[in-house]
Amino acid sequence: MNATLTFFGTGTSMGVPTLGCTCAVCTDAYTPGSPNRRTRASALLRYNGHNVLIDTGQDFHVQAVRERLMRLDAVLYTHGHADHVLGMDDLRPLSFGKPQGLPLYADDATAQVIERIFDYTFRKVDRYPTSARVEMNRLSTELGTTLELFGATIERIPVTHGRNTIAGYRIGSCAYLTDMSDIPEPSRDRLQNLDILILDALRREPHPSHAHLDKAVELVELLKPRRAFFTHISHDLDHNTVNAELPPHIQLAHDGLTLEFSLASFPAEAS
Repeated sequence: MNATLTFFGTGTSMGVPTLGCTCAVCTDAYTPGSPNRRTRASALLRYNGHNVLIDTGQDFHVQAVRERLMRLDAVLYTHGHADHVLGMDDLRPLSFGKPQGLPLYADDATAQVIERIFDYTFRKVDRYPTSARVEMNRLSTELGTTLELFGATIERIPVTHGRNTIAGYRIGSCAYLTDMSDIPEPSRDRLQNLDILILDALRREPHPSHAHLDKAVELVELLKPRRAFFTHISHDLDHNTVNAELPPHIQLAHDGLTLEFSLASFPAEAS
């Protein structure tokens, strides 16, 4: 059975164009339809008739309108930074028809951040009457943690984000690992036989908490997926220029790009 992943956003925390910047990439990003126009990083999984979102950044409303998202069944969170959680309040109209609440999945540290920011949504007393109808579900941070969701197994993949360890996710033959500077050895073992590997590739120069372009390419060559796409991209990387430099099986993603993959692991002999 197949699934799709749509890049709701592929940008860094400041987005592209970056406010106040007049570099060539930011200037081009103001052109309608430019692949350099990057909203904050997020992705939507569609499978078995269900829609599962990864992260709700500040641009979630704009992204959902662009992709005509009319229904949402669950949200997975990677970590609690602003560009991955601040759009949570825009889940409200998508949650009102769910008596049990729209399920959110996050590790305890991320859940605490979301519950603190959106206290009016989660508090038991004097809860704001039109708050999002959401239900927070804590995920273990142990390696091998899985979630059975709408007939598919989703595995939480720990990745390094500077001094922190956050979540990536694998579903079938696709893995989505945004905001990572490295992949710990045990997690690499969980990323074999992939059709699609999605990695952070912030810029050309090394960064303390994100993979840079050469590092991301190095990880692709190590893990050997059939295809790889880079996300969480800053204004340092021009879409067409960098894609022309990369091998054919590795490309920068762009907002709105949709990929199809199998919910089963990709055959080892084809990876």
